[in-house]
Amino acid sequence: MTIAETLLTMLADTSLMDSTIFDGKIFGKAIVITPWKLIGYLGVLLFGGRWLPQIVASKKAKQVKMPRIFWIMSVTGSVCLLLYFTFGKNDSVGILSNLFPAFVATYNLYLDLRKGGEQARP
Repeated sequence: MTIAETLLTMLADTSLMDSTIFDGKIFGKAIVITPWKLIGYLGVLLFGGRWLPQIVASKKAKQVKMPRIFWIMSVTGSVCLLLYFTFGKNDSVGILSNLFPAFVATYNLYLDLRKGGEQARP
């Protein structure tokens, strides 16, 4: 079984993905964390954090730069959020709000890879 098949099998196992990892209070608020929420948190971290390497690359080049890691983080974050909103939460608003950025980021990553990454170098 390949890694992709193993991951797909794991994602399809709803009992595992919906099991509770943490159920308690953080800062006085009730929090329940499941594997799906961890995927969602990872997506938010990657999609939101993509701006940090972009700022560093732009500052270094003294002009606007979109390094390849920006597009990789965009695609990965969008896919994680799409998985979370599709299978974990089943929320059409979340799906629609991440679908378009996933296509745009994938297309831009494709263009960057095809061009040879000239944009990626500061």
